[in-house]
Amino acid sequence: MSKTIFVTGGAGFIGSALVRFLINETEHTVVNFDKLTYAGNLESLVSIEQNERYHFIQGDICNRETVSATFAKFQPDFIMHLAAESHVDRSIDGPGEFIQTNVVGTYELLEVARAYYASLSDDKKAVFRFHHISTDEVYGDLGETGLFTEETSYEPSSPYSASKAASDHLVRAWHRTYQLPVVLTNCSNNYGPYHFPEKLIPLIILNALEGKKLPVYGDGKQVRDWLFVEDHARALYKVVTEGLLGETYNIGGFNEKQNIEVVTTICNHLNELIADKPANLNDFKELITFVKDRPGHDVRYAIDATKINKELGWQPEETFESGILKTIQWYLDNQAWCKNVQNGSYQRERLGAN
Repeated sequence: MSKTIFVTGGAGFIGSALVRFLINETEHTVVNFDKLTYAGNLESLVSIEQNERYHFIQGDICNRETVSATFAKFQPDFIMHLAAESHVDRSIDGPGEFIQTNVVGTYELLEVARAYYASLSDDKKAVFRFHHISTDEVYGDLGETGLFTEETSYEPSSPYSASKAASDHLVRAWHRTYQLPVVLTNCSNNYGPYHFPEKLIPLIILNALEGKKLPVYGDGKQVRDWLFVEDHARALYKVVTEGLLGETYNIGGFNEKQNIEVVTTICNHLNELIADKPANLNDFKELITFVKDRPGHDVRYAIDATKINKELGWQPEETFESGILKTIQWYLDNQAWCKNVQNGSYQRERLGAN
């Protein structure tokens, strides 16, 4: 049966992938509620924006009146909360915005959802779910061995991860105290099409194409588990429709890679794909430049996604090898999007150097 799904942050990287999936692969109605900050871009949704099941509302989750009015108008069955400030380097430069959006914004959304849920009929209450989407960074630095599970204690290292940890705790508290029906997910590093170019993979691709330096923090041996964004969208849908209330599901790509491995892999693919390299360049790896590490930089994250695999039957379809090639090709084919998304406020400069 068709549902109405209220997605916060649906013009962002992961949010837009989720919205495209919901419109293209399901029969549900989608309400995309997004503030359209620097990282929100409606060009990522051009392919589905004319669909009669898609609605866009520009709004701030911190504005309770706007959120309440949108709930009243569309009567959502599911809330999928992705709206967040998400870049660690930006959180180092300006932590206040992260507290406001990620902590206060989540609180405001929870309060609107709580009042809305209380007003529903018993039949609608039985269906309603609040799905909070979070990050593996709340768990902190993993060390050389082991994996993050749903029982791993929280030890956030950056203002960003601390703000997401706080929002996770709020969601669980509203479930425990007010019986709000919630599910939570914590994901590993996403990559794929439509990724804002402040993040590692698009930054490296775009800098390489222009013959600019490819900055690698510290020694480049920091390890991340890489998850193709379209695989993540499928996992989120699985959780919101089939996950058990009150439960947390970790979502990972089973692709642990050192940052320097990621960068050299991109360079090797570009060497094969680009015949006319920037002037005086024989190999894109010549552009790799090691820079001062980020303050408080966690060395390793890795997700154990056994629970979502066994309980909900989800597993990633893309390997890192297949996903990174698709991602590189997308950026080569969509240079206009890359130019338009950089509207003057961000030009791939170093952030968070402190």
